[in-house]
Amino acid sequence: MLTLLASLQSRFIHFLRIAIFLVMAWIGALKACQYEADGIVPFVANSPFMRFFYQRPYAEYKAHKNPEGKVVMENIQWHRGNGTYIFSWALGAVIIVISLLVLSGIYYPQTGLWGGLLTAGMSLVTLSFLVTTPEVYVPDLGGPAHGFPYLAGPGRLVLKDVIMLAGGLIIASDSAARILRRKAV
Repeated sequence: MLTLLASLQSRFIHFLRIAIFLVMAWIGALKACQYEADGIVPFVANSPFMRFFYQRPYAEYKAHKNPEGKVVMENIQWHRGNGTYIFSWALGAVIIVISLLVLSGIYYPQTGLWGGLLTAGMSLVTLSFLVTTPEVYVPDLGGPAHGFPYLAGPGRLVLKDVIMLAGGLIIASDSAARILRRKAV
């Protein structure tokens, strides 16, 4: 069993590339949807790395949050003026491009290297939301479990990027090793 598993390592790394591609391409494509664009506003608005992409003061977003799946035209108009949808579309395109670089690493280690490094970098930015976004923690609604370390739904979603960070580094490392092997021949 150990020999079999060891012999399949390169295939498992390719499976990791496919898995990262699927997750990132799907999430990137969803960035074109209104509900997904609305959903990332708290993360972007509170991020010192991204808030400059929005036009309106970040303190205003709470008054214009749309519940997932609900269409409130007044809020949608606010988001249009904020640049929410344009930013989300651009971010989605970037995520899809990174996912394609990751996937292409199966055949082209140079692009796979970039895909892995960009996946890791993107994951670091996403993980920074654990520090910058209040919505990642359970709010104080009178119960005993609130604030740090109690993750709300958005926080649990963000924490999973630790896995994407590790996966990005593994595929970058594998790509680098493949490049070095080719150069040694």
